[in-house]
Amino acid sequence: MSSQLSGVLTALASPFAPDGRIDDKTLRRLVDRSVDGGVDGVVACGSTGEFAAMSGAERRQVVETVVDQAAGRVPVIAQTGAVSTREAIELSRHAQAAGASILMVVTPYYEPLTLDETLRYLRTVADAVDIPIMLYNLPGATGVNLSPETVGQLAREVDNIQYIKDTSADMAQAGQLIHRYGDVISTFIGWDSLLLQALSEGAAGVMAGTANVMPAELVSVHRALREGDLDRARTEWARIYPLMDAIMSAPFIPAVKAALNALGIPVGPPREPLLGLDAATTAGITSLIEKLPQLSASR
Repeated sequence: MSSQLSGVLTALASPFAPDGRIDDKTLRRLVDRSVDGGVDGVVACGSTGEFAAMSGAERRQVVETVVDQAAGRVPVIAQTGAVSTREAIELSRHAQAAGASILMVVTPYYEPLTLDETLRYLRTVADAVDIPIMLYNLPGATGVNLSPETVGQLAREVDNIQYIKDTSADMAQAGQLIHRYGDVISTFIGWDSLLLQALSEGAAGVMAGTANVMPAELVSVHRALREGDLDRARTEWARIYPLMDAIMSAPFIPAVKAALNALGIPVGPPREPLLGLDAATTAGITSLIEKLPQLSASR
């Protein structure tokens, strides 16, 4: 198992221009903001990136743009899961050819699959490419929870399945992944407000949509923990937690975009059918951002 990938990964937002198209210029700016903030990787077309509302051509465009802008400074993780196995393979092969370092593969998110169907889908997609695979456990959207036992089985059977992003928000499950199966797979937690707990537990890292907003701050917490300075990590976490909590307590994608727009980074609204936040919630997030002036200074 490779231990190459670890730390804080930014689940990049996807900026949209007023005409509804992907805003490449602002997407490149988000990549630079994260890299300059010290993150350990960036994620194209994750859930925060609204991949499910994009066409296949747009997903390819985002992956190509992120790979180009990252320019080898950090690994690029491309989310290539799809409703059909055929489309997931096509997107995966494209992302590999475009220069992605790792592919993150969510299971189909319309018809909940049986375990046998889930395993066949994941094995088939993994076998179609040569680069590492990160399983994406997102039971709230897919209707299927990848149990630690299933994950461990896949990682032992399929050489390039090396990582999992667990977005179950279940730290008991995450603990089993970390402690029972850490010899075959590296666990990333995909629930931003669990960052301190997950890293303290021994997770390989976290994948956070809020890293679009406060990349350097999340990286600083990670580095404090890595250096064994728990008191510093707690102090820094306490400073940013009110904003983290406000974003996590609101509809997440609109909240991340509202925070970025408040910072003067014009990512636009979410793509419909998602709607923007109400005025009161937006004002609350904006007020919390104003209490963290270093966020604006790093925009």
